[in-house]
Amino acid sequence: MTIEYVADSKLPMPWGTFTMVGFEDTETGKEHIAMVYGDVSGDAPVLARIHSECLTGDALFSLRCDCGFQLQEALKRIAENGRGVLLYLRQEGRGIGLLNKIKAYHLQDQGADTVEANEQLGFEADMRDYSMCEPMLEHLKIKAVNLMTNNPRKVAALEKYGVNVAQRVPLQVGKNRHNEEYLATKMGKLGHMMTEHHFMDDK
Repeated sequence: MTIEYVADSKLPMPWGTFTMVGFEDTETGKEHIAMVYGDVSGDAPVLARIHSECLTGDALFSLRCDCGFQLQEALKRIAENGRGVLLYLRQEGRGIGLLNKIKAYHLQDQGADTVEANEQLGFEADMRDYSMCEPMLEHLKIKAVNLMTNNPRKVAALEKYGVNVAQRVPLQVGKNRHNEEYLATKMGKLGHMMTEHHFMDDK
């Protein structure tokens, strides 16, 4: 995989003004961005979130997942912390793409859980790739991260590609009556580390 820096610009957001840094995977043409707040260079671990694109949750306010809630909470925490980075990766639906995600949602409407739906469509439970993270972080001169995630597989994947994960920081928000089973599946089948009392309940 070849990741190349393309451009950067300021982006005012509700939590503060971030710098949006654009990268391109020259092999696939996929575009990824880093949302940077404050001075992130140096040896000290940087508060970070690796966030895979979720159009339905991030932009369409879906209550079927916790993605949009996690995106907003991560950006808020980064701004409050005074420095940090969010890598926004273009790999919708755990890597299966938007239209296949809609097909998976249809299967979930019929009773399948999120893992079963992906498997019924012929995909693995999680198809995401994190190999682009190391060159993106290297460009930003980030040596280590305190990673906001509930997913130990994500920590292991980043470490596999040479990213120094100094600490895992829980990011547990957005539980509601529409995604209770989805979150239970993430814990039971995908190994996500979550505890009931941390959720913002929105019943």
